[in-house]
Parts: sequence; structure tokens; C-alpha cells
Amino acid sequence: MDRDIYSGYLKLTGKQSRDTLEAALNFADSLVDFERFAEIKSLLQEVIPMARRVFGENNIKTLKMRWLYAFALFKDDSATLADLREAVTTLETIANSWNRVLGPAHPETLSVQAALACARDTLRERETSSGMATRTRAARARLSEEE
Repeated sequence: MDRDIYSGYLKLTGKQSRDTLEAALNFADSLVDFERFAEIKSLLQEVIPMARRVFGENNIKTLKMRWLYAFALFKDDSATLADLREAVTTLETIANSWNRVLGPAHPETLSVQAALACARDTLRERETSSGMATRTRAARARLSEEE
């Protein structure tokens, strides 16, 4: 349904229309429930630059799009270390802006902070496991050279 609404606004009012951008945000938000992270990333990579121009960098809609994009980056099972680092960096920026715009006690500010903590944990775990795998491969290579 949200896809149809977004497509309709896109055809009717163009890709830089406020209505189209809001429909894109709603569509991306609905995709989270279905864990369609690749689709979220693809949509928001295209839409976020326009939202920045139309709404402004610190507008809540732009921040929410960036939050959903970062969330999709670190929740995707195929996320690379670079994706996880980008998610953490993006969420750090968003958390600061969100805190400034809505205040530290706002429920969504707390949600952004929770997403940031989760992204950091995911990155830390992946870096640790990646480091262990690299050390294991290096140790095996040394052993086979010694034989």
C-alpha cells in the first residue's frame, strides 16, 4: 500500500515534492517491519539528498530518513564492516541533531540513542570476530610455512 502511495505521488508531483518525500519516508518506515533492508537502503540513498534540499538538514523528516537508512545498514545480515562504520557515524550525527531539535527526554531521542548503542555493539562484535578470523588465518599460514 505504501509503495503504491509513494509511486502515485512520484508520478503526480515529482521526486522533489514534499508529499512525495513524506510518502517515501512512510514507505521506508513500513519496510522496516518486513526487514526489507536492501530496499530501504536503495530508496533512501536516492531520496535523502532531495530531503536535505527540500526540508533542510535538521528537519525531523530528513533526520528520520537518515536514521532509517543507518538502521537498515547495520541490521542487514550482509552488512560489511564499512556499512557498520557508516551506520555508527551516521547515527552519532543524527543523535546529536535529534537531541538538539527534540531534546534529550523525547522518546524518539531515546530510540535513536538505543539504535546507536546497538549499531556500536554490532560493529564491535563484527570487528572482534573479523580480527579473530584474520589472526587465525595468519597463524595457520605460519604453521604451514614451518612444516
